[in-house]
This record gives sequence, structure tokens and C-alpha cells, in this order.
Amino acid sequence: MPETPDGTATTISKTFSRETRVSTTIDAPPSTVWRLLTDAKGYPAWNSTVVSVDGEIAPGSKIKLVSTLDPSRTFTLKVKEFQAPQKLAWGDALGTRTYTITETNDGRSLFEMAEKIGGPVFPLFASKIPSFDASFTRFAADLKAAAEKEKK
Repeated sequence: MPETPDGTATTISKTFSRETRVSTTIDAPPSTVWRLLTDAKGYPAWNSTVVSVDGEIAPGSKIKLVSTLDPSRTFTLKVKEFQAPQKLAWGDALGTRTYTITETNDGRSLFEMAEKIGGPVFPLFASKIPSFDASFTRFAADLKAAAEKEKK
């Protein structure tokens, strides 16, 4: 994680995995950030990296996500962790994306997003997976803008 949450994504690649992270401080309470992150139908309205999210973002549920990174592909993901309003994680057999919201001393939110993909066969397809850096940076900026707009 960067020492300062500046909203710019970074990726660390290893032989059998890759992890992309971004963090930013949002001038809105965690409840506002959580509401945006868990409203599946609302994603396209605020998130320019998502075409659609179908299903309910709830403990143990499955969602279908279409990303602008590859709009021809639909990802079927299981909600693996759901701890309102601090932590949400979803993923499939190859990876997990985790969202963490921490309330700061002044009532704002520190938002962190990380996705780790990998496994024994990761080296065989790693070169076919596009970089997530620009998409993560945009996701964090979009979430920040939407949450701060709601606060006003």
C-alpha cells in the first residue's frame, strides 16, 4: 500500500500471482461509501469502469459483472466477505477483490481496494490479463467523486 493514499494504483507481479492495489481518502462517512459499493444496480451510474453488475451484493451471493476492461466477458463472482460497513470481498477461483473502508479520526473514509489473482497455472495465462492499474485508479476516483457528491 502506498504510504499516502493518493488514489494511484500499483501492481506487484510475482511468478504465480499478481496483486493490484489502490487507496484514497474520501470526504464522506463509511456508510456512504458502503452504500455505493453494495448497490449492484447503481454501479454504472457512478463507476466508469463497470458496464453492469447483476445480482444482489450480499453475503454468499453470486453476481455477474461486466467491466469496461473486457466488455465481451461476464465475470461470475461470489461474495466471499461482507462486513458492513468495513469490508467486502468477491471473487472466483483465480482471484479475489477486497474493498476495505476505515473511518478516519475526522469522520472521513480511507478506501482501499486490492485484487490478487494467481495460482499454480497463473504463469500460463498471466500475459493475457491486462493491467488493472488504470481501471483501479479510475474506480477509486469515481467512488470518491460519487461519495463526496452524496455528502453535499
